[in-house]
Amino acid sequence: MITEEDIQKSVYGMGFSGLPVCLHSSLRSFGYIRGGAQAVINGFLAEGCTLLVPSFSDDFAVPPPAGQQVRRNGWAYAHYAGPLKGIDRVYTPQSNEITQEEMGVIPATVLSQPGRLRGNHPLNSFTAIGKQSGGLIGHQTPSDVFAPLQTLCEIGGWVVLIGVGLDKITLIHAAEEVAGRKPFVRWANGAEGTPIGVRVGGCSNGFENLKPALSPRSKSCQVGTSHWEAYYQPLGSILPAIGKHTPQHPLCMPQQKLFETNPKSLIVKMPNVNDVEMPSTEAQFESEVIRF
Repeated sequence: MITEEDIQKSVYGMGFSGLPVCLHSSLRSFGYIRGGAQAVINGFLAEGCTLLVPSFSDDFAVPPPAGQQVRRNGWAYAHYAGPLKGIDRVYTPQSNEITQEEMGVIPATVLSQPGRLRGNHPLNSFTAIGKQSGGLIGHQTPSDVFAPLQTLCEIGGWVVLIGVGLDKITLIHAAEEVAGRKPFVRWANGAEGTPIGVRVGGCSNGFENLKPALSPRSKSCQVGTSHWEAYYQPLGSILPAIGKHTPQHPLCMPQQKLFETNPKSLIVKMPNVNDVEMPSTEAQFESEVIRF
């Protein structure tokens, strides 16, 4: 049986004490843990950590307005008009709604904590608790979805996978953006109740192919039945590792690497959507996306 004290000892042993930590987690990976998700949160906070978690909320999504169906956007518009749940809804950072089946119990529990801070993004918000929460969360906007992760890297934080794989690590999407790959556009109602375009991450199914490149830049431990893998690299250090790696699935690769491989227009295979044509120049790409 795992306890809060075991979590705290592991946090100390891994060298996370006093640092900001982004968690991607599976509570089930522990088996039975006394106190559940709250014990995990308390163990990190007891060591002075600031916790950052993804708190995505699909229920605020709406269909694209007429005339805003962005090309090369990972969306088969002819086959799917768009989600309807968010049509009459407006997101605020005070909301506790989260897509728990995808995010997990630990992020949902962080979201329910007194004093937590949630980012200003209706679909892909991050939530933080701890003394550095304001700095991590304060710059997230609908057009700057990965700002909390960029700040995390700038202030020397860690990304920790608890019982999950690289397909859950949002940091690689942030690295893709730094490399020049524009995040996709989705839509949600803005503060005035009308749809706005917001930037979101894409598919991460191929990220496990980056494991050979990223494993030397990680350290791990075992907490009961839960395997922890921790990454401490600024985005600028992770990008060369991604660029030098040659995965079988091009979705692992930042747009910049795709262009280096083949300067012509490329067709990238995307799961569950029509083929998305990646243009051969950044200027061409920008001409076909919403400007914020």
